[in-house]
Amino acid sequence: MKTSGKDKEFFTIAQVADILGLSKETLRRWEASGKLIPERDEGNNYRLYSREQIEAFEPAQQLFSSNWGEELQTTPHKSYSSVELFAGAGGLALGFEEAGFNTVLLNELDKHACATLKKNRPEWKVAEGDISKIDFTHLRDEIDVLSGGFPCQAFSYAGKKAGFEDARGTLFFEFARAVKEINPKIIVAENVRGLLKHDDGKTLETIKSIIDEIGYDILGCRVLKAVFYKVPQKRERLIIVAVRKDLSQDLDFQWPSPFHRILTMKDALKEGELYSSDVPPSEGQKYPAYKQDVLSMVPPGGYWRDLPVDVQRDYMKGSFHLGGGKTGMARRLSWDEPSLTLTCAPAQKQTERCHPEETRPLTVREYARIQTFPDSWEFAGPLTAKYKQIGNAVPVNLAAAVGRSVVRLLNQIESADELPIAVGQ
Repeated sequence: MKTSGKDKEFFTIAQVADILGLSKETLRRWEASGKLIPERDEGNNYRLYSREQIEAFEPAQQLFSSNWGEELQTTPHKSYSSVELFAGAGGLALGFEEAGFNTVLLNELDKHACATLKKNRPEWKVAEGDISKIDFTHLRDEIDVLSGGFPCQAFSYAGKKAGFEDARGTLFFEFARAVKEINPKIIVAENVRGLLKHDDGKTLETIKSIIDEIGYDILGCRVLKAVFYKVPQKRERLIIVAVRKDLSQDLDFQWPSPFHRILTMKDALKEGELYSSDVPPSEGQKYPAYKQDVLSMVPPGGYWRDLPVDVQRDYMKGSFHLGGGKTGMARRLSWDEPSLTLTCAPAQKQTERCHPEETRPLTVREYARIQTFPDSWEFAGPLTAKYKQIGNAVPVNLAAAVGRSVVRLLNQIESADELPIAVGQ
């Protein structure tokens, strides 16, 4: 964010692209067509957009009128309990803990992720292993929220509407079975944005119909962009929030408000608003010599198209002649922008995430900071397993924001339960 001498707020093209959820190329086209024309910084000719210009767009309106500060004060009216399935390295559970939940049980198949959970929270009960082998009936009517990010699988049943029993063999069936056995007040399911279009949308429709069949009303189904929730990363997660039908009357569920600004790589790795110190040193992968030489030529925020043409051809091989931007290849991050979505491996050719300044992949601790894990959260297993756990995680601050929305929903349910019954009813 920049300010002129007249105290007028200005935003760079990168900031506006993040706020509006557009590409910089789209904004340049809008400038050429006259739809949104920026001013030019006299010193370096950078495009600068005034706050008044971008306030015409809904994402900017939400950002500038955010209730984040008030929502941060959310507290549970009583102790609320949670169970999480497919828990991974604990991003969602840690965020829900921050929101005020008491974690009763977590299930995870991956042994390294389980070791991470046990290492950081010895008091958490971690059920390691295949979810289909776990009986949840001992928790029936004892749990407020059941959450989890089940892996996405297609429901291929030719010509018929798939119901709960038809979904056997899928991991969503196991998620739904746990819901039936536990009977929680609320369920929170999270997944990748791709679920929206998976199997032409049939997968999501089947999931919604099964949620209805097992006795829950969906109050919200939305893709949340982590960059709006105090996460310095362009990551998106599909979140579904549903409440048990006997509790669903007269409830007002509200998605979390956005944080007051978009955080960047500088916020992630340097002392500031997000962390009280610079990122501590940690282990990390290395580039082979050839890739090191190539990426050393890429400027901050740049990618393979910023290389000399002969280097582009050699590095990209057959992909050089194919369509599409392939913007993840030979990609160097920028201090002044959020990170691209982290993957399970920072040095893969299709999804490189090179440090903004040094020519190397991001370290484990840098990866964790971009996912807003605290520096105290340690990851177990070999280096590749650590990257995988972090890359698959729900960003902690996004999880906390969703958790506070769920706490407010439970507070409504709790308040309704405490209302006196009128005489004569």
